[in-house]
Amino acid sequence: MIDVDLTKNYKQIFDEVMKETGKIIVGQESVVEQIIIAILCDGNALLEGYPGLAKTLTVRTLAQLMDLKFSRIQNTPDLMPSDITGTYIIEESSGKRQFKFQPGPVFANVVLADEINRATPKTQSALLEAMQEKQVTVGTNTFKLDLPFFVLATQNPIEQEGTYPLPEAQTDRFLLKISVVYPTYEQELQIVDRYTTELLAQKLKVMLNKNHILILQGLTRQVPIANDIKQRAVKIVLATRTNKDVIQYGASPRASIGLILAAKARALIQGRNHVSNDDLNVLAYPILRHRIILNFEAERKGMSKDDAIKNILDKVK
Repeated sequence: MIDVDLTKNYKQIFDEVMKETGKIIVGQESVVEQIIIAILCDGNALLEGYPGLAKTLTVRTLAQLMDLKFSRIQNTPDLMPSDITGTYIIEESSGKRQFKFQPGPVFANVVLADEINRATPKTQSALLEAMQEKQVTVGTNTFKLDLPFFVLATQNPIEQEGTYPLPEAQTDRFLLKISVVYPTYEQELQIVDRYTTELLAQKLKVMLNKNHILILQGLTRQVPIANDIKQRAVKIVLATRTNKDVIQYGASPRASIGLILAAKARALIQGRNHVSNDDLNVLAYPILRHRIILNFEAERKGMSKDDAIKNILDKVK
């Protein structure tokens, strides 16, 4: 059982993280919260949104606040697996030649894989080994990655030519699919004011470090969840498999695990020592939207995946 005062202290830390992020990023509070949830769950996240919505800047800012090593991979069709994992180079020292391993950009704590759907399936699978196993294999050698380790991948919903969409089996490995939306009128005015007046580099306070995050990941799993809420979470995921009117393929048990774990992380962020139904209602969307496939009838009616999830949440009380 988690101490109530302890969870309140963490709420203060996360409130400070949100406040510091707000110095750089205008709006996008739910995106920031969901990225933090993925980090607390030791999961990976897929960010989908149009260009210019500060996806890269958000991830880089959070890595800075958490004192984590950050690296960025710009995916292109000619990117090779060795460009991600690293390769052996010949090094000459004291008249002798020997092979030395040169680590690639995946050797960081936070890896931003920009436009992951532009990389070939071979390169995508190299990144997915790192995501799943927290290690990379180069030749006959396997190298462990530094913990904590997260992959935050972005993809663009437009410009689908020359892309390699992630297969469903691979998108299932992402804990959350975070939808990044356009700012409101007021937020856009604020963005314009902030970035068209003075070019002042904002100094950010480091709020957490690697050890804190590893401890918080352990604490997230200790957040209690009532049996009725746990049962509702499983029923929501089961409904994606039985609701054949609109959903052709439903979510796997990985979604049930993800939904409960993400709900625990949200409770911790908000300073609660229990999971609420509201956590399930908010997180069902990012947990399920990349794990279900709509049938032809639903697509013909112009129904979105989020509409199908809303229908399920309305039915499963």
